[in-house]
Amino acid sequence: MPAPRFDLCLVIDDDADILLSARLLLASLFAEVVTFTDPAQAVASLAGRHADAVLLDANYARGATNGAEGFRWLAAIMQADPAAAVVMITAHSSVAIAVAAMKHGATDFVSKPWNNDRLLATVRNAAALGRSRRGSDNPAPLAAGGSLLLGQSPSMARVQSLIDKAAPTEANILILGENGTGKELVAREIHRLSHRAAGELVTVDLGAVAETLFDSELFGHVKGAFTDARSDRTGRFQAADGGTLFLDEIGNMPLHLQPKLLTALEQRRVTPVGANRPVPIDVRVISATNVAPAELADERQFRADLLFRLNTVEIELPPLRERPEDIPLLLATFLAEYRQRYAKPDRHLPADVLAALTRHDWPGNVRALRHAAERAVILAEGDAYGLADFPLGRIATPVPSAAGDLNLERAERQLIEQALRKHAFNISIAAAELGLSRGALYRRMEKHNL
Repeated sequence: MPAPRFDLCLVIDDDADILLSARLLLASLFAEVVTFTDPAQAVASLAGRHADAVLLDANYARGATNGAEGFRWLAAIMQADPAAAVVMITAHSSVAIAVAAMKHGATDFVSKPWNNDRLLATVRNAAALGRSRRGSDNPAPLAAGGSLLLGQSPSMARVQSLIDKAAPTEANILILGENGTGKELVAREIHRLSHRAAGELVTVDLGAVAETLFDSELFGHVKGAFTDARSDRTGRFQAADGGTLFLDEIGNMPLHLQPKLLTALEQRRVTPVGANRPVPIDVRVISATNVAPAELADERQFRADLLFRLNTVEIELPPLRERPEDIPLLLATFLAEYRQRYAKPDRHLPADVLAALTRHDWPGNVRALRHAAERAVILAEGDAYGLADFPLGRIATPVPSAAGDLNLERAERQLIEQALRKHAFNISIAAAELGLSRGALYRRMEKHNL
């Protein structure tokens, strides 16, 4: 089994079945998932240790639906650990409770009964945010000037210059770049440097939102709006009110849904599904896509008027192969991070190994480099890293056809690798070709250490 991505998750709920379900589901993400029925015990457990993410139920007393207890315990958790990333969970969600939870310091929210893929994605994002808030535990260490972006190449200097100029404004920003180049990191940097930094940065992966759930996910819904609408749900636009909305994989948004997004941006208000009145919104929109600019300009794939709304400022991230001078810094950072995480000894990186890594074209970009560094830290022996510790051959060489291999595990791994490489590590498109959801593909990638 591959090593979990994060160390510790706390789950706090008065329902034993919920705790069991969450613990089993989140085991693939965390080395340790600890459950509590008593919030006081959970808060006490934070003395002397940090949790990467906390799932907190909003109500405990029988019949309670207003979230008051959850807010009280949320405050206690934030006092015990100001960098904590808390996801509020409740079976009685409403617009007021969800928005209030995020304004009280919650990172995100989910409703019971939850969708497993959605919960995994929400908690994964929260844990990454929690890590990013901590100094030495930060997976994206701060560069000079406090930037989240690492790199000293001229191309990255231009990117940082664009961010510095655009972030303090209210301009909508479109981030372009191949998979793994750090588009979400740029979005977080823009939000951090903006006048909205005290507000929420709410992320929507448009490549993972089912078309049937698009309106509910972005605009919310009211109880009874459709069969499964057992309670009110806050849409992402409302959750980001006063802050920033990050629309990831905007290029994968179906053409027939694009007018709905355009209308929300033009009118600056949304109408939850089943509601009679629109709700005003105050958000700044940052979008990202790996789709080439020429494809975005094709109106058969993307509306020109929507693109006009999204790309007041356009930031294009260079692939790692075009800035090889940044590889030594990135590699040293990632090796140090994983060495600390896995309590591994400090090893020397020989000049010839570094030279080979710098020459490699890294089709998965910074994400692939990070993966390779983690693997090397885990597998290396002796007092120095060797080239064999880094999976260059597996990344760079063609994968043999799975047709003649009847071993199910090997065949599945080979097919997943082929799909990822074929689509330049675009998770959404690779998952679609494999007949999987994005969450299912991510789980299989973790299973096979890809």
